[in-house]
Amino acid sequence: MKHTEKRNEILSAALELISEQGFHKAPMSMIADKAGVGAGTIYIYFENKDALINEIYLELEKKITSAIQEGYSASQPIKERFIHLWIGLLQYIIEHPLHFRYMEQYHNSPYGASLRRDRILGKTGNKSIFKDLFEEGITNHNVKDLPIIMLFALSFGPMVFLARDHTLGLIKLQDGHITQAAAACWEAIKNK
Repeated sequence: MKHTEKRNEILSAALELISEQGFHKAPMSMIADKAGVGAGTIYIYFENKDALINEIYLELEKKITSAIQEGYSASQPIKERFIHLWIGLLQYIIEHPLHFRYMEQYHNSPYGASLRRDRILGKTGNKSIFKDLFEEGITNHNVKDLPIIMLFALSFGPMVFLARDHTLGLIKLQDGHITQAAAACWEAIKNK
């Protein structure tokens, strides 16, 4: 196996095991077994389990960002941009339930809490297309002048519940449902 192939196998195995078992019930030895490598091999690619966990998150974040930006135009009105990104994100989540489970665990863990806090407070160099959109909306009076964290909650809290219910089979989200939900979340944050 080539260097990048081994690394990708480790990432894939860890993603699957952590999504199914949780961070603490997926030891490095189990990840190594699933990846078909020796336990010590993981440490060639990742300093420790925290580094592996964070790397999976960053890889998924890149994939999600790339997917939701397909067809995105910064020249569109803010409402259309919000709805485009919102729908794109929910569709990605529906198509990649394993990624969704991992991201949910990550965001609800100390790893994700500190990252979100740092990003919202502007302590990291990473840009967020959603944060930028909200800030622009507040500045231009298109979006309610609320703390960014509240705008995220009003926009994406409903999405998380819809995605969970879809994954659990409680609802089968059709395109019409997704469009209506995106519009409802826009209504929640738009400045009247």
